[in-house]
Amino acid sequence: MLDGRYRVDARIAVGGMATVYRAVDTRLDRVLALKVMHPSLATDAAFVDRFIREAKSVARLAHPNVVGVFDQGADGAYVYLAMEYVEGCTLRDVLRGRGALRPRAALDILEPVLAALGAAHRAGFVHRDMKPENVLIGDDGRVKVADFGLVRAVGTATNTTGSLLGTVSYLAPEQIEHGTADTRADVYACGVVLYEMLTGAKPHTGDTPGQVLYRHLHTDVPAPSEAVPGLAPELDALVAAAAAREPDLRPYDAVELLGRTREARAALTEEQLDRVPPGSREDGAGGAAGAEDRTSVIARPLPGTDGTDGTDGQQDDGVQRTSRLAAPPVPPRPARPSAGARARGLLPAGPRRGLAAAVLAALVFLGIGAGVWYVNSGQFTRVPALLGETRAEAEQRLSDAGLDVRAVEQGFSDSYDRGEVMAAEPAPGERIRGNGKVTLTVSRGPEIVRVPNVRGLALEAARKELTDAGLAPGAVSRKFSQEVERGAVISTDPAPGTKRKPDSAVALVVSNGAPVKVPDLTGASPEDARSTLEDAGLKVKVAAERRHSAEDAGSVAAQSPAAGHEVAEGDTVTLTLSKGPRMVDVPDVTGSDVEDATRKLEAAGFQVKVEKSFPFLGNTVDDQSTAGGEQAPEGSVITLTTKGL
Repeated sequence: MLDGRYRVDARIAVGGMATVYRAVDTRLDRVLALKVMHPSLATDAAFVDRFIREAKSVARLAHPNVVGVFDQGADGAYVYLAMEYVEGCTLRDVLRGRGALRPRAALDILEPVLAALGAAHRAGFVHRDMKPENVLIGDDGRVKVADFGLVRAVGTATNTTGSLLGTVSYLAPEQIEHGTADTRADVYACGVVLYEMLTGAKPHTGDTPGQVLYRHLHTDVPAPSEAVPGLAPELDALVAAAAAREPDLRPYDAVELLGRTREARAALTEEQLDRVPPGSREDGAGGAAGAEDRTSVIARPLPGTDGTDGTDGQQDDGVQRTSRLAAPPVPPRPARPSAGARARGLLPAGPRRGLAAAVLAALVFLGIGAGVWYVNSGQFTRVPALLGETRAEAEQRLSDAGLDVRAVEQGFSDSYDRGEVMAAEPAPGERIRGNGKVTLTVSRGPEIVRVPNVRGLALEAARKELTDAGLAPGAVSRKFSQEVERGAVISTDPAPGTKRKPDSAVALVVSNGAPVKVPDLTGASPEDARSTLEDAGLKVKVAAERRHSAEDAGSVAAQSPAAGHEVAEGDTVTLTLSKGPRMVDVPDVTGSDVEDATRKLEAAGFQVKVEKSFPFLGNTVDDQSTAGGEQAPEGSVITLTTKGL
């Protein structure tokens, strides 16, 4: 039992950061997946923060192709997430069993993956660890993306410790070289996954992780048709676009890549979509399609080393654990001829050598002077003034100065408003190479913020004020109010003035206006009913179907909501019109005792009234108001008369 609630039944998988178990929530009696961080990592505050960030991030992604997160908590040394359990297998299991997939199957898997990532990207998050192990395929055919454990907000710093996070086979070049990851890093990983689905193999392999990283940096992902001849050129183009080494050449995010994927599918014939790749094992037989990749923490490649793999502490169990990888060897630059050698090529032969020597000396002097200037000033520029600017303004200033942004971090500040640049590295005014990069730190506002008073504001205006204050608009509920107009905020939870951390959620209660009591319209004509409802500020809808009732044909037989209910102004009341009463055969009950006669008539759909003759001692029906065998409206009253003594 974990946290007194979750009963652990079986281990599902082990990764670099956590172990996943199948468990039962004993409180709600449902099966779920329990992701428990390795206790050795639970002592690292950064890893715990990342783990908790996964829960918060995924909880905000209400998408059918994202594995949902139900709960997050800790039990002693065990930090855990309670997640949706998907009965089925991973894409890695499919590739291991079947090898390369038909293009139709590959695209059928890729499209929901991109839909899930697109929702994350549009919500402002990057997955950063896309790979076949994180694509779950349910027994019902549903495809879901799991393990947002490395998820990070777009634009935030992705590395401050000199380590890379992710899986080497799917890391984008900019993740390896600069430690940065935006939506295009996920696009690159999806391009690699698509290549692997189409060919059954990874595009870049090596004996060590360092060799794989080197190939990501220096080698383009090959066209799938090189490994599987006959694949459509549209698939080659799709992989090339998604897995381009330059981020600017890729689709901006998963939504754009999804659009290109659908265009490529539309351009393929049925034969091209269903083409069975050579070596495919559609019967499920065969060996592994590659060892399973585990998420790991990989030290940033160090420049100037020999590219060998430092596998300190590695165990021979197939799990990729923390490694420090030397940088791939940098290819030597071709030697350039010296200024003197170039100058010697300009010397004329013959008796003008003295003049040539003088010219050469002048050129050498000028060259030395230019070199001194270039070394000291010419190749440098100064970081422009950025503090107090918005992020967009700061990036534009850097671009105008010929500089780039290396990363954008966030921090708290009492001096700078939320969204303003509070620091830069190198600092404004410092010299930096002309093509250098600057790290910006953007203010999140004060570390503690007060909940603003948004009572009386329209919902959207209240949300904006909360966002501007550094808080997150939370759940919205509605209630009637005689004092606050419809659509305006009545109250917040927490209350105005309460101190909260930035990005804390604030729930809003919005007014439905003064309540309107629904009038009783039964038996009224449609015109009168409509006029009455509209005068009360309500809308009217007449149901297409009519029903039998005791009311006259064409009048109101029923209404929803019922009479007396309180609704908001502008709500709709649905009216059902009458077909008139249904005619029913009246049973003959004369001669029966009153109790039996009443039961028979009520069973036929009538109401019963009994009149007894003086001296009221008889109990046998002497007469009935409608004779037996005749018809009367359903629900009408049949009067029974009893005999006296």
